[in-house]
Amino acid sequence: MRYLVFSDIHGNLEALEAVLQEVKKKKIDYYLFLGDLVGYGASPNEVIQKILSLKHLFIVRGNHDKAACGLDSIQTFNPIAAAGIEWTRTALNKKYIKYLSTLPKSPLTVHQKLTICHGAPFDEDYYIFGEFDAAEALGYFETPLCFFGHTHFPFVYVEKEETVEGTFIQENPFEIRIEKGARYLINPGSVGQPRDRDPRAAYAIYDDRTQRIKFYRVEYDIESARKKILESGLPSALAERLSLGI
Repeated sequence: MRYLVFSDIHGNLEALEAVLQEVKKKKIDYYLFLGDLVGYGASPNEVIQKILSLKHLFIVRGNHDKAACGLDSIQTFNPIAAAGIEWTRTALNKKYIKYLSTLPKSPLTVHQKLTICHGAPFDEDYYIFGEFDAAEALGYFETPLCFFGHTHFPFVYVEKEETVEGTFIQENPFEIRIEKGARYLINPGSVGQPRDRDPRAAYAIYDDRTQRIKFYRVEYDIESARKKILESGLPSALAERLSLGI
């Protein structure tokens, strides 16, 4: 089976459409979404509608999803992120607010070899940055492989012989092979809000037959996404950062 692994769309329809268009030729069997459909971007309803059209989807909620549907407050959000959530709450259709409220909390075990989560398997809102965080997280799931989001950085953490090493993914494409006996904690990067100074949408494809994971970046219509943000009344900084990948 081939899995599209993607995360953190954040209301960016143009980025999502670019990813889905590119993977049409890659014969995807299942979709693994790691949280944060909304927040920041100006197309929350369109993004959710597009996600609901996908078959064989496994999905967990993100912190922006929780806040947008009222399950969590915005007290811990920075002012710009909070403004994005407040705008999103007013823009969302009622049926999509309900949908966000029903999204499962992570971690979610997809099958005996695969887990997905948003932040960390021990706390869905926790940011995994570095080997110390990854080593702790590896103790909270039993499968050989766990995909996570939330940080917006494409990263691979691998545990071999009780040692954890991390690799920041910068090449496009970039491929790793899952080694027998090792355990992995992997972030595919962000579709709609990259933070690694590469503005292209990020995603990964996992092939469980060949036991390989390939990381990709794809260009999308940033100008259209920026224009929608500026015209919506959202903070202009949310538009400007898309061009910079920060």
